[in-house]
Amino acid sequence: MGFLLAHLSDPHIGPLPRPTRRELMGKRITGYVNWRRGRDKAHDMAVLAALVADLRARHPDHVAMTGDIMNIGLPAEFPMARAWLETLGSPQDVSFTPGNHDAYVRASLPHLGATFAPYATGDDGAAGYPYMRVRGPIAVVGLSSAIPRPMFVASGRIGAAQMARAEAMLAEAGAQGLARVVLLHHPPVLAEQRLGRSLIDAAAFEAMIARVGAELILHGHDHRQAVRPIRGPRGGVPVVGVASASLAPAFSRRPAAYHLFEISPDGQGGFHIAGRARGVVGDAAIEDLGPLAL
Repeated sequence: MGFLLAHLSDPHIGPLPRPTRRELMGKRITGYVNWRRGRDKAHDMAVLAALVADLRARHPDHVAMTGDIMNIGLPAEFPMARAWLETLGSPQDVSFTPGNHDAYVRASLPHLGATFAPYATGDDGAAGYPYMRVRGPIAVVGLSSAIPRPMFVASGRIGAAQMARAEAMLAEAGAQGLARVVLLHHPPVLAEQRLGRSLIDAAAFEAMIARVGAELILHGHDHRQAVRPIRGPRGGVPVVGVASASLAPAFSRRPAAYHLFEISPDGQGGFHIAGRARGVVGDAAIEDLGPLAL
C-alpha cells in the first residue's frame, strides 16, 4: 500500500465567540451578520465531528488542512481553532495553510502566526510560509495565500518572494525524487478565477508550476469538489479542490467531504496517485463518494 494522505478544508469552527463592539469595527461586522443569518446553521459541528472521526479511522499517514478554520478572525476563535486542529493529529502528522477567514483583518495576523506555527514549520525548523516537510515518499510544500482584504472581498495572494522560495523547494524535492504535494487555500487555476474571490497571482503560480512541476496541488476556498490540470514540465499537474468539512446536507448541494490520496512509485521514476472522496450522505452518515478523476 502507498502513502495515504488525507485532505480537508474550510470547517469554519463554531459557535462563534461573542465579540466586543470594538472587535466588530470594520470588516468583521459583515462576517458576523452573515454568521448570525445562517452560516452558523450551514456549518454543522456534529457533521464535522463525524467527518473527522471517519478520517481518523482511515489512519492516514499525513493530513493536509488548507484553511478557513475560523470565521472572522476574533482573538477568542484562535484557541478554539488550535484545539480542533489537534483532533486531526500532532504537528508532525498534520500540515496547515491558512485561509482568508483566518487572516480576516490585520489584527488577526499575530494570532495566526503564533497559533499555527507548529503545523507550519518546515524540516529546517523555520515556521512560516512557504515550508517544506518530507514525509515518506512525499514532500509537502505549504503556501499561504491568506491576506487581509477589504470588506466584501475574499481574494488572496502568494507574493513574489514566497513564490520564488516555493519554486526552489519544489526543484529541490524533485531532484530528490519525491512526490511534491503543494498546499494552499485559494484555487490557483487562472481560467477559473472569480471577481472578489480570486488568487490574484494565479498566472504567476501557473507559470512557476510549468517551470518546476509538482505531482499534486490541493486547495479549499470554493466549498466544492473540483479536479482540473495545469501545465507542468512533463504534462498536466492535477489541482484538486475539496468541499467544506462542515457543510450540512440541508444547507448545500455540496455537503461536507474530505479526500484521501494514495501515493506510490510507478516504477518508472514517477508516481501513481489515486484519490477518493468520502463525505456526508443522507442524515450525516459518512460514506465513500467515489474516485477522483486525477
